[in-house]
Amino acid sequence: MSDITITFPDGNSRNVAAGTTGAELAASISKSLAKKAVAMKVDGDVRDLADPLVENATVQILMRNDPECLELIRHDCAHVLAEAVQEIWPETQVTIGPVIENGFYYDFDRAEPFSTEDFEQIEAKMREIIKRDKPFTKTVMSRDDAKAHFSAKGEKYKVELVDMIPEGEDVNFYAQGAWTDLCRGPHMTSTAKIGDAFKLQRVAGAYWRGDSNNAMLQRIYGTAWAEKKELQAHLDMLEEAAKRDHRRIGREMDLFHMQEEAPGMVFWHANGWQIWRIVEAYMRRRLDAAGYQEVKTPQVVDRKLWEESGHWEKFQEHMFIVEVDEDGAREKRVNALKPMNCPCHVQIYNQGLKSYRELPLRMAEFGSCHRYEPSGAMHGIMRVRGFTQDDAHIFATEEQIEPETEIFIELLASIYKDFGFENFKVKFSDRPETRAGSNDVWDKAEGALMAATKAAGCEYELNPGEGAFYGPKLEFVLTDAIGRDWQCGTWQVDFVLPDRLKAEFVGEDGDRHMPVMLHRAILGSFERFIGILIENYAGRFPLWLAPRQIVVATIVSEADDYAGGVQRQLEAHGLRVDTDFRNEKINYKVREHSVAHIPVILVAGRREAEEGTVSVRRLGSKDQTVMPLAEAIQMLVDEATPPDLRG
Repeated sequence: MSDITITFPDGNSRNVAAGTTGAELAASISKSLAKKAVAMKVDGDVRDLADPLVENATVQILMRNDPECLELIRHDCAHVLAEAVQEIWPETQVTIGPVIENGFYYDFDRAEPFSTEDFEQIEAKMREIIKRDKPFTKTVMSRDDAKAHFSAKGEKYKVELVDMIPEGEDVNFYAQGAWTDLCRGPHMTSTAKIGDAFKLQRVAGAYWRGDSNNAMLQRIYGTAWAEKKELQAHLDMLEEAAKRDHRRIGREMDLFHMQEEAPGMVFWHANGWQIWRIVEAYMRRRLDAAGYQEVKTPQVVDRKLWEESGHWEKFQEHMFIVEVDEDGAREKRVNALKPMNCPCHVQIYNQGLKSYRELPLRMAEFGSCHRYEPSGAMHGIMRVRGFTQDDAHIFATEEQIEPETEIFIELLASIYKDFGFENFKVKFSDRPETRAGSNDVWDKAEGALMAATKAAGCEYELNPGEGAFYGPKLEFVLTDAIGRDWQCGTWQVDFVLPDRLKAEFVGEDGDRHMPVMLHRAILGSFERFIGILIENYAGRFPLWLAPRQIVVATIVSEADDYAGGVQRQLEAHGLRVDTDFRNEKINYKVREHSVAHIPVILVAGRREAEEGTVSVRRLGSKDQTVMPLAEAIQMLVDEATPPDLRG
């Protein structure tokens, strides 16, 4: 057999016989490497160590602690979970068990429901299987043989999965000892390589293949890591995240609620709406200063516009449809609550022919939109059916794409910083499989966005196939106080929608040209962004964002009149102030207002009333500082001034 050339990451290379496996290659380098190796990366793709190398390639031998192996650990752990469940409850049917962010899950069909009380028994069985150190062994069957194999075992879900594989294609199986599963792979070399840094987390219902017409399965979620310290750090983060859950804090601060009569819609209470108004006022000031025109478009629009824009075909299943009888019409008019603002903004742009001198035209709207989200996908105010986008569309010439991109990223970074987010990542999302527009149009759009992103000095990672159906986009991902990522802002280059909706401008040459449409959002939606703010700050908002900023609390009733005067002076300076004159001990009052996340408590007793001072107590601190009232007012006014209005 002829030799092939294997190149290693350090640039060195060696010739080996074609058909040499990764394991044999590792052994030829050193015994210690062969012992530690669990998989390999061939020309960028992770593969089984037992796979043969048949052509020239760049190969990296992977060890368990390499970053690429974390997904393998989780994948292997899912297989071991399935084996453990079937060993304990043999009548259980297994379906699928993919890797997900930070972990894995496996779906089971079992008559009796699982509970978290079962986890201890399942985890013990998983550890037993891992200690057996059985190799993961790949075998290949024909499609017919694979169906016969699973039919004989009564595994109807696996039979259905095999049916989905195109005829003529072989089917991969992986065995770990006597237990076998349908799987594309890859896997590590044996179960022992998984280690002990895993934990089962929760049980949920899931329809087979995500279809509500199919059987309801039981999904067991787990997490797995290379080391126990990493597992513990993740569990600590989850515990902290639970403390910061915006739904719990929303109740404590009396911000909002949701109810069955309006699924996916938010009932904003006075405190929550106060945060909304603060955020909206801030964003309006920033957009005014950045040269945006604010508009307002209808909630209900005839389906004809959605058909022209292409949204009817792509988003109809997510639209709320409204049918009405028009006087004298034979058929009902079919309308839809708008799921996005873009087509409506083009309608405003099209009112009157535009000149190149008017471009770029920046059009913004705090647009109220509605999309049908499955009930299982909704989550507090983070994912809802009714939401308000901080949406804008910039109509520009092709030459203006680069400067507008730079201006936008600068604005976005400044706004994120004002809200307390110093860091964000950028993802470049290119053409999806299902899209509008020709490949030539997409080539132009992607090239323009790529050049503009580089010109703005913005580092990014590729996010293949995740662009909008009409154009590529940048996604801006925030990192919060406990290291979680939140995708918020977007910037999209669109040559498709202006063409479909016949947007034009008169160029310097006197001819008519089509503008490029730059879609952009910074917060994403007010609902979700406020939810992110709640969790980022754990309800302890900076003073300018807090819905209730200050409580003036008295120690004795003789200080009530003085405290009332303090409240009036603070309110005269635009601060949001409550008083607490109840006949309760001051420590009780402080505890109660701390639970409600009031940032500042000003305590007034006889001495403060006599001396014209206040005792300042900050949320989360046991210390208090006595200072003259005028000094305290100035300090709080400065602190409560929104960042964009500070000198």
